[in-house]
Amino acid sequence: MSLVNNVEFLRHLPRMNAFNGLGALAPAVPTPLVETTEFGANPGALKMFSYVPAQLAPSPALVVVLHGCGQTAASYDLGTGWSMLARHYGFALLMPEQQSVNNGNTCFNWFNPEDIARGEGEAHSIREMIGHLAGTHKIDPRRIFVTGLSAGGAMAAVMLATYPDVFAAGAIIAGLPFGVATNLRDALHAMMHGSALSAPELGDLVRNASRHNSHWPKISVWHGSADRTVHPGNADAIVRQWLDLHGLPPAAMSKADVDGHPREVWWNADGETLVESYTITDMPHGTPLGLADNDERYGVEGAFLIEAGISSSYHIASFFGLTDQARQPHIAPTGIPRERADTISMTIPVPASEPVSETASGRRSTRPKKARSNGVNVGRVIARALTAAGLMK
Repeated sequence: MSLVNNVEFLRHLPRMNAFNGLGALAPAVPTPLVETTEFGANPGALKMFSYVPAQLAPSPALVVVLHGCGQTAASYDLGTGWSMLARHYGFALLMPEQQSVNNGNTCFNWFNPEDIARGEGEAHSIREMIGHLAGTHKIDPRRIFVTGLSAGGAMAAVMLATYPDVFAAGAIIAGLPFGVATNLRDALHAMMHGSALSAPELGDLVRNASRHNSHWPKISVWHGSADRTVHPGNADAIVRQWLDLHGLPPAAMSKADVDGHPREVWWNADGETLVESYTITDMPHGTPLGLADNDERYGVEGAFLIEAGISSSYHIASFFGLTDQARQPHIAPTGIPRERADTISMTIPVPASEPVSETASGRRSTRPKKARSNGVNVGRVIARALTAAGLMK
């Protein structure tokens, strides 16, 4: 990260008090996140921040996003663009925040036995936040997801393991598998070396975390190949853990490059992707940013928020099934009558990408294909034409 980009990132952050040393660098900028102080039991002493767009989609989804060490809910949202995605696609956003009184580096305590058990500590606090937000906004219980970076990614693994009945899917960025550490010494060793546990041993760690024995959440794993903070071997261990839970083979069923980075995929007999893994080439520790498939840019570069030519937030939202419909804002462009603008700002389906059908061995896969859409994104075509004509910015 260049100094210029870091200063630009800090410039966008909400104003902080003088005790954290950033107050003079970060002018006041409104954040879409709203704090809720009363949400139920809070044994982990976490803060609750959320964003609910004015227009929620039918049967709205909820995405829980967990920041990394040294970050706040607001800074990670700014860096990753999750609230922008929530506004665009009509889902609710929950962003728990760690407090320095719990962890001096504001890391979620993903290795502390008192915080990673079902019904206890930080895991239970996050579960209470989910229950409060889901009840208030009538969230579809089948569409609750979790993602996070680094310690937040490891805590996302905790939530998937301890509350697999709550989540439909999760995404772990530069994180660690559940259960590989129960103290700080183990945590540091796992971060430096990864885990040598076998797939069944890793799977048992999750199976023993709850009484759940039904369908397991889907999972998306992201890791930079040049990560020197959390060893990339941890991504392999997370994949092994969840392949064992889903009863899938160790060899990927499909391998392909997405935006220049390798992606491996495993699916079930119905052709549904259950596990995917992205290796971000030459990227150090952080969340990868880039231009999304819808030509939007979500997030701002900063510490542990790295331009890599691929938008992890967008791809994760797509993996969660949240980008199937784009909810266009009802704002009339300059010089366009309101009645004509309403015809432009309709909800338009976004065609799903066709799955890769080549296996690692080069043979054609028997994975069912989705029908290719021949539709045209009329809204985008019109918007580009209006922009070219100088009628829209």
